[in-house]
Amino acid sequence: MAAAASNGFSACLSRPMAEPSTSYSSMASPSQIRFVRKPMKNKRLVSSGRGAYRNLNCSLASEGLVQSEGVDSKALAASALELLKTSAANRYTKEKSCIVAIGLNVHTAPVEIREKVNIPEAQWPDAIKELCALNHIEEAAVLCTCNRIEIYVVALSQRRGVKEVTEWMSKKSGVPVSELSEHRFLLFDEDATQHLFEVASGLDSLILGEGQILSQVKQVVRVSQGVTGFGAKISGLFKHAITVGKRVRTETNISSGSVSVSSAAVELAQMKLHESAYTTARVLVIGAGKMGKLLIKHLISKGCEKIVVVNRTEKKVAAIREEFKNVEIIYKPFSELLSSAAEADVIFTSTSSETPLFLKEQVEMLPLVRPEIGRRLYVDISVPRNVHPSVSDLQTSSVYDVDDLKEVVSANKEERLQKAIEAQVIIKEELSKFEAWKDSLETVPTIKKLRAYVERIRAAEVEKCLSKMGNDISKKQKQAIHDLSMGIVSKLLKGPMQHLRCDEGRSLSEALENMKALNRMYDLDTETFVLEEKIRSKMEQAQK
Repeated sequence: MAAAASNGFSACLSRPMAEPSTSYSSMASPSQIRFVRKPMKNKRLVSSGRGAYRNLNCSLASEGLVQSEGVDSKALAASALELLKTSAANRYTKEKSCIVAIGLNVHTAPVEIREKVNIPEAQWPDAIKELCALNHIEEAAVLCTCNRIEIYVVALSQRRGVKEVTEWMSKKSGVPVSELSEHRFLLFDEDATQHLFEVASGLDSLILGEGQILSQVKQVVRVSQGVTGFGAKISGLFKHAITVGKRVRTETNISSGSVSVSSAAVELAQMKLHESAYTTARVLVIGAGKMGKLLIKHLISKGCEKIVVVNRTEKKVAAIREEFKNVEIIYKPFSELLSSAAEADVIFTSTSSETPLFLKEQVEMLPLVRPEIGRRLYVDISVPRNVHPSVSDLQTSSVYDVDDLKEVVSANKEERLQKAIEAQVIIKEELSKFEAWKDSLETVPTIKKLRAYVERIRAAEVEKCLSKMGNDISKKQKQAIHDLSMGIVSKLLKGPMQHLRCDEGRSLSEALENMKALNRMYDLDTETFVLEEKIRSKMEQAQK
């Protein structure tokens, strides 16, 4: 058990970070930053299951739309479509799909609620599949950090989609629906899109402009890519959010300076230590992942010269030691967690452990810190928390979690608020671009149906031609006829296809008008086509 040598914090505090006013806060007006939206009240959006909603049974399973063993899939699909067209469910399934953001974050829910709802990164793919198995959810994504758990879905029905996701979250976390509804936020379509853009830009963070959230949004795309249910709209939304986040940081310089949860944690520790203890406090960091590395980086920037790091393996610690050669970084395995804690004055925790690393009965057995330190300081930036809340009951310990970082970010607000206003101009511009892209997807069913319609005519006419020519025709001649027909179709389709796309100076409204005209001219019935696609998708998911 090696003694943790004295290290420290320099006496000078670095410039504190600011936190923007948000639409979730009851203490500040959202108009300071946000010009358009406000979260909608939960109770108006989700039925309790009684009264008017009680008889709206539009579950695909209850309507008989889930495939049974031994039943012909084509016959079932046809009967399912006819059943849905004549059922009460039709008015829900024929709704235009909407994007819904539902979740809890540092502005709406305390950490003790957020940690229960937390979904570890390794479980994101399964969560997406489970969400898309719900009757009214087409696509899904999960964004989970120490400050937020947010679920983004494309819902067939707004109300029933929200109800299903809320019930899923309740079942997954054990938190009652009533309690989730009390703390959740709920946003639709443009509001949901704008919210994610603000998240990626660092405008919705506890620390305005913090850089790590953009990496976390990127991680959603990396983890979810290829997962069934991370479809075109949701993946497009997250990829566009990454573009927005990059642009905001480049054009507003909002991330300049020390802006992260880790930097705020270090500053909080400085604030809580007696000034005389800055240079002698012995520091222990638990966890050497991304957050742990950032903690070490900011500790070093404050003058810390010796840090003990507890981690499951030495590899990551060795890499950090190689990067910061002028600082003594000592590795300890998890088996020496308590003995390392006994020799530390300040303990930072940043692991993904789903159970507390420090319990009250363990902490009260640790020796007292030196008198000039006062109490042993725990700064826990993990969600779920690594330090059990009961540890704060001990007279020998002071415990702070991510929610306590608000104290650090309250200063210097005006400087970053101005950058946030500049960022909103960029977000508004990018929001228009994304909405135009999303609306342009409406032409996709028409393009598919028109191609299929023309292909049926081409194939039938080629077959008719070949039958008239008899059996003496060679393979080469057959291929020439096929190529000729394909060439004619391709040239005939070129014009209509170009006019269904929003490019070459063509507006979205013009493309949509062209779509409606083609639907009328060729009787494409794209509404039924979209309905068939939705049913087919849900049936395929039910079979998996």
